[in-house]
Amino acid sequence: MTPATGAPTLRGAAVGRGIGIGLMYGLFKPRVLGAWRVPASGPVILAVNHSHNIDGPMLMGTAPRPVHFLIKKEAFVGPLDPFLRGIGQLKVDRTTVDRTAITHALGVLGDGGVLGIFPEGTRGEGDFASLRAGLAYFAVRSGAPIVPVAVLGSTERRGRLISALPPLRSRVDVVFGEAFEAGDGSGRRTRKALDEATVRIQGRLTGHLEQARRLTGRTE
Repeated sequence: MTPATGAPTLRGAAVGRGIGIGLMYGLFKPRVLGAWRVPASGPVILAVNHSHNIDGPMLMGTAPRPVHFLIKKEAFVGPLDPFLRGIGQLKVDRTTVDRTAITHALGVLGDGGVLGIFPEGTRGEGDFASLRAGLAYFAVRSGAPIVPVAVLGSTERRGRLISALPPLRSRVDVVFGEAFEAGDGSGRRTRKALDEATVRIQGRLTGHLEQARRLTGRTE
């Protein structure tokens, strides 16, 4: 399928993945667990907890497939704008219903790609405590399975040389969970159906985060 004007491309995301691999493995020591749980083909949504700036790049460099992330428009400034677009990332305006971003995200899934979402909407505690309905909408609308992802260790403060980054060569754990369907099987897209899907999603994501913490022995 020929991409629409301005739409992200798989080739761009593949380039982004290569950059992510080089940077994340060069600067840190990622430990990746459960990557085999990401379907090898077909549409999939990676739902990632978000507590640090490097969470997105870390996932881009450790996921087994190229990822198109929905990223707040505020990040697309100066030279970062063409760069992020060039590596297949999607700009989204969080203050309104961004129909262009929605169309591009559904296009990624329609083409069998991987969509990355921070379901909390912005950086926070990274505990999935406050989910927005966007994740449920994309999952129910596309039928794509969701794979929960926990990035742990990115908020470590001891030994930092650069305040905005975890300590160089420190270990960051990336734990992929079991894929699951968000919908109830009815195909409904009503507000009630999306609200119910959001509750189901939150339970699965929170459960995965707790399991990932037990598995890695981390609390942050």
